[in-house]
Amino acid sequence: MTKPGQVTMKKSNPSVSVVFSFFNEEDNIPELLRRCRQTLRAEQESGNISKYELIFVNDDSTDASERMLTEEAQREGDIKLVNMSRNFGNSSCIIAGFEHSRGDLVFYMDADLQDPPELMAKMLAAWRADDEVEVVNTVRLSRAGESKIKLAITRLGYDILARTSSIRFIREAGDFKLLSRKVVDHMLDMPESFPFTRGLVYYVGFKQENVYYHRESRHAGESKFFVLGPRVIHNFLFSALISFSSAPLVLSLLIGTVAALIGVSVMTYSIIQYFVVDGVTSGWTSLIAAVLFMGSAQLITTGINGFYINSIFIETKRRPRYIVKSTVGGPLDAPKAAEAAVPAKDGL
Repeated sequence: MTKPGQVTMKKSNPSVSVVFSFFNEEDNIPELLRRCRQTLRAEQESGNISKYELIFVNDDSTDASERMLTEEAQREGDIKLVNMSRNFGNSSCIIAGFEHSRGDLVFYMDADLQDPPELMAKMLAAWRADDEVEVVNTVRLSRAGESKIKLAITRLGYDILARTSSIRFIREAGDFKLLSRKVVDHMLDMPESFPFTRGLVYYVGFKQENVYYHRESRHAGESKFFVLGPRVIHNFLFSALISFSSAPLVLSLLIGTVAALIGVSVMTYSIIQYFVVDGVTSGWTSLIAAVLFMGSAQLITTGINGFYINSIFIETKRRPRYIVKSTVGGPLDAPKAAEAAVPAKDGL
């Protein structure tokens, strides 16, 4: 354990990679680059880092983002652009960025400037302060520019994960983190089809520190995150809930148990009616209600089990979870073969 403010040789002057997964962020990229460079160059001048690279993973954008970053990468030596062959989703793009990163430390964050790049300096300070810290999470104290409905739904999702998962999830800790190379390598050793990066960070363990901040509104453009969108629901079900919780299976068992108890109760009531009440005509209403309830319970439990079975099926196919169309630039060292066969994200 180091004393406060003391920097060990292990943590002195590390190289830094910053990974961005983005889709159609042409309005934010110039300001994002300016603020990131300003922060990282100040850290360089202070001797806190040796060098840095900015890795942008383009999730098949349709605006001018790719052109802008291509020109910037050719003009400056601190950018690497990784273009996906199609839209693979945020988590797969983050993993692709990790594969291409070469820094001793790796930040990952969104490109919409809701998470301030200036916070990286504070995160580096938290990392340097304790030699055992391998991860620095950012925890949001407030979230500007987001609707009450979105906040309520996302908080509900956090609560479900926190209460049902076998690992500890930090509420309001999003996709803005600092990871050591050790943590990144362990995450890359997990070739999951549905990588839920936040969950994997907590799963690998090690000592983790938190930095608190107030999240800003988007600098420009519109949010690509729709809380009730099919991709978000799909990612939450597969990447988060099924990967890190057995709660759906427990719920399936409870539904089946309740259905069985109701069925036994209805049957018992019918027998008592038959023997106690003379001349009772069996009613169709109770029979139909019982059949509908039992049928619905079976469909629900079958559907829940189906999610797990489909997840197993996708894992067995071993498709690459992303495919790189092209890369531009190459700061720090030459990248390794990042498009090696790792599992696919989509498989339905």
